[in-house]
Amino acid sequence: MMNKHTSMPKRLARRLLWAALAMGCLAAAPAQADRLKDLASIQGVRQNQLIGYGLVVGLDGSGDQTTQTPFTVQSVIAMLQNLGVNLPPSTSLQLKNVAAVMVTATLPAFAQPGQTLDITVSSMGNAKSLRGGTLLLTPLKGADGQIYAMAQGNLLVGGVGASANGSKAQVNHLSVGRISAGATVERAVASALGQGNMIQLELNESDFSTASRVVDAINKRFGPETAAAQDGRVIRVRTPEGSDERVAFLGNLESLNVTPGQTNAKVILNARTGSVVMNQAVTLDSCAVSHGNLSVVISSEPVISQPQPLSNGQTVVAGTSQIDIKKDPGQVVLLKQATNLADVVKALNAIGATPQDLLAILQAMKAAGSLRAELEII
Repeated sequence: MMNKHTSMPKRLARRLLWAALAMGCLAAAPAQADRLKDLASIQGVRQNQLIGYGLVVGLDGSGDQTTQTPFTVQSVIAMLQNLGVNLPPSTSLQLKNVAAVMVTATLPAFAQPGQTLDITVSSMGNAKSLRGGTLLLTPLKGADGQIYAMAQGNLLVGGVGASANGSKAQVNHLSVGRISAGATVERAVASALGQGNMIQLELNESDFSTASRVVDAINKRFGPETAAAQDGRVIRVRTPEGSDERVAFLGNLESLNVTPGQTNAKVILNARTGSVVMNQAVTLDSCAVSHGNLSVVISSEPVISQPQPLSNGQTVVAGTSQIDIKKDPGQVVLLKQATNLADVVKALNAIGATPQDLLAILQAMKAAGSLRAELEII
């Protein structure tokens, strides 16, 4: 049973460090083949973001306070004028059932007029809630300023409310809602995919070894000179001329299995939570780190193996690593044959090092050149 006096940071650090050890063990396993569609994308086949400004009406007194959001009043007056309603200049509108919102959506590749999109509606004023509101007709524009979709519909706002003994609690905020199929595409985005007999694959991450393996796999499956690498990210692929044949070819191309090249060793540190994540086993060189009452010494000693007399063998010099970790003069953790970061993390966790101690020690190892990995702090 866990001691109730055990602090929450230490328990969280223990769980996160064991997770880091598990990630290191899994990363050391042989690489598996992935589908090409998970490693690369086709140039020109992409999504486009849309944005629009609109009004949500029908709120139950939870809309914008017009004294603090004058743009809501201006939007209502402009909308009424477009509908043929002219208000006297001295009219003071007190709108409690209206909220100014921003509408966002993602236009997928090859979307055609008449198709529908899901949209997200977010309050930009001080409305307390958008629940029960209706979004009025809102044009959605792309980065070029052109209108690509029109949005309208009733909002669905999530959230659970509870009250007890006069107090209220709200789970999830109510200033954002979604409308399923709330926008209709009005304009298609031109695509250059169907022009010519050449496409370009773009790897998700630039890697020369992976690009070379992709080219070899494509040429082996579809014939020589079908693919050629332009650099560590872009690969040119020759496709059939006809659109139907091209679509079938790309379908087979995306399903092709490729074993990616081994990625660079990386250690990711979360300074807020103290979590440590490794994408593969990370090697360490000799170093000595002192941090408060903690000291870490990593040393490599040569081991000489001599053959028996008259055996015609050769003398072999091999290196072994030894890690000494001390928290106080009476507590020493000695690890032999330890050459990866997982052993250091495990040993530090065994003597009760905090996440802040671990972050400081890893940063010192990286600065000293002992940590053979890219160190990323988030």
